[in-house]
Amino acid sequence: MRSARLRRTRRPAAVALVSALTLTALAACGTSSSSDNGTGGDGASGSSDPSAPLDPKAKVTLTIDCMPPAAKAAELKEWKADVAEFNKTYPNVTIEGRSTPGQCLEPPRFTAMLKAKSQPDVFYTYFTDLPQVLSEDGAADISAYVTDKSVPLLKDIDPDVLGSLKQDGKLYGLPTSNYTMGLLINRKLFKDAGLDPDNPPRTWEEVRAAAKKIAGLGNGISGFGEYSAGNTGGWHFTAQMYSLGGDVVDASGTKAAFNNELGKQVAKNLHAMRWEDDSMGKTQLLKWGDLQKQIATDKLGMFLAAPDDIAYMVQQLGAKYENFGMGPIPGGRNTLAGGNNYMVKKGISPDKIKAAVAWLNYKNLTVGKGQFDWARSKADGLPVGVPQPNFWLNASKRTDDANRAQNATMPVANFKSFMDNPVAGKAEPPKAQEVYKVLDNVMSGLLTNKDADIDKLLATAETQVDQVLANQ
Repeated sequence: MRSARLRRTRRPAAVALVSALTLTALAACGTSSSSDNGTGGDGASGSSDPSAPLDPKAKVTLTIDCMPPAAKAAELKEWKADVAEFNKTYPNVTIEGRSTPGQCLEPPRFTAMLKAKSQPDVFYTYFTDLPQVLSEDGAADISAYVTDKSVPLLKDIDPDVLGSLKQDGKLYGLPTSNYTMGLLINRKLFKDAGLDPDNPPRTWEEVRAAAKKIAGLGNGISGFGEYSAGNTGGWHFTAQMYSLGGDVVDASGTKAAFNNELGKQVAKNLHAMRWEDDSMGKTQLLKWGDLQKQIATDKLGMFLAAPDDIAYMVQQLGAKYENFGMGPIPGGRNTLAGGNNYMVKKGISPDKIKAAVAWLNYKNLTVGKGQFDWARSKADGLPVGVPQPNFWLNASKRTDDANRAQNATMPVANFKSFMDNPVAGKAEPPKAQEVYKVLDNVMSGLLTNKDADIDKLLATAETQVDQVLANQ
């Protein structure tokens, strides 16, 4: 879940980060002119054996969406530099990047594109898009093409991240980023309230106690903030359930799983913080973007977020990196996780698939290169030091962490609690957005009605979610 319903599965930070693009650019992505529907490459062809490397003599043109727009000059500069470097190894591969807001940001257009089979050869999706893409027969099974030869650091990619891109043992995508949620704090307000910003609360009881102290500062300051609109309330209710070891949908994917003691615990705690403690502020029905503005202006002490919210607040809201810190999600049993990836259009030639894997490996899956070239990012004025994306394990993680810290443009020590206490990530539920929409009603009921009937809110939501899941 990435946006106020423009991003389909992550948080909304990218909506604000992505500059407005023209409909002309969108129209340009409506067809995949270079897709060959399996008839071969564009010219000289290599071996059709998926385990064989791409022949550098093979002439291939790849259309790829979500190229940075002109408004994001530094990112676009890096994209072009990466294409030039990639072409030193594969001079006959033409990368046709497209700035495609409709596919990257808007669910209806993304769905329409899949149905029309008009996606580019290499198209951007989110981890929870896999069922939808496969239902439209839109992605190639790239399992045989992805080996330790084509992706040398394959063994060092978090298997949970790769698992999000698999179905029935088949791999349908390669990751670009991942995230897990934690507790984002305003370090200034923590200090003002006599709290230790280097040790954020680790339990929900500690969150409640800290929120009281921060709200006690007065001047319209809230201790803890929550969403309750635009599907973001349901998203955060899910995150809180996960943090306590619970679920919102059962293992079968067919029944709601939140109308129980854990669900009541989450609801009662939020209701008490709002009405007994008055530590959550009087303004409610908040959605993505509202809490970021509050914490960036020293009016909010903490809320659940992913690390890239920090870069957004600095780049877009004028905040300062040193004012923020992060700890692991309170409760610590599980944390909601998600991410983004690229898939390859079903029906394109073996050479195109090989070229796609080679490009994605260079751009997104090589420590010290492409998106992980932190020295370059620093030189280009881009943020360095946010803990994620970080899907690396083993030696790759150690190297990337060191490079990130060496080139950091922000105080990475502020995230030490988050980094040193990783919480197992758990994927979003099936029919996530529809489930979240229902659970918004629970959150808004708790936070806007002092006399809310918690049992009734949960029971009504349970019935509605069961109906949503029955229509899969």
